[in-house]
Amino acid sequence: MRPQIVLFGDSITEQSFRSGGWGTALADSYSRKADVLVRGYGGYNTRWALFLLHHLFPLGSANSPAAVTIFFGANDAALSGRTSERQHVPVEEYKENLRKIVHHLKQCSSAMLVVLITPPPIDEGGRMEYARSLYGDKAMKEPERTNEVAGVYAKNCVDLAKELGLPFVDLWSKMQEAEGWQKKFLNDGLHLTPEGNSIVFQEMQRVFNKAGLSAEELPYDFPHHSEIDGKNPRKAFRIQCS
Repeated sequence: MRPQIVLFGDSITEQSFRSGGWGTALADSYSRKADVLVRGYGGYNTRWALFLLHHLFPLGSANSPAAVTIFFGANDAALSGRTSERQHVPVEEYKENLRKIVHHLKQCSSAMLVVLITPPPIDEGGRMEYARSLYGDKAMKEPERTNEVAGVYAKNCVDLAKELGLPFVDLWSKMQEAEGWQKKFLNDGLHLTPEGNSIVFQEMQRVFNKAGLSAEELPYDFPHHSEIDGKNPRKAFRIQCS
């Protein structure tokens, strides 16, 4: 049976299988070697994600994923008192919710590779422009997310990963290394452009390769066609499927 890689997160994960998405790139990279499954829930924060754990990752399952990415925080970091405050989760609770998610996954399988991904940076101007394009004069007057606050959540995500000895992707910092990151990597001040998706894919490749889950090193689930003898095909399948 192929190993499974599960992508667990909010809308940035849910959209990852769109054209140019980081999930699509991972699925292509692991084609015939691992199944990449998307479990992304637009608008969700870590508080709501906790309700999904026993449904998505049941304890006692004989087929736990080989790896799970945890990519929450963009909604938790929505500001209290602004238009998206329903999604707001205080940063201390956010960190503890991530801890609970990791703990549950490790209960499923101590060998599971768990990767934490920080929320991306926020282009506040881009968020305002996007709101005006949708709602015109009725759009929000102040951004419902700020880059500074997103950075606080990202730091807590990284701190937890270091505390627990987990691999992580500091997307908030990584994206801001590039000049013009606001429009290069974000299409509405929050969600990812194809270039932004590419950053996530490259960082995930780095993490998986370092953890011994490199796509190049994983075996094919069934023989490559070049290994099949046209006159005696049974031999190739007997070796790998016995």
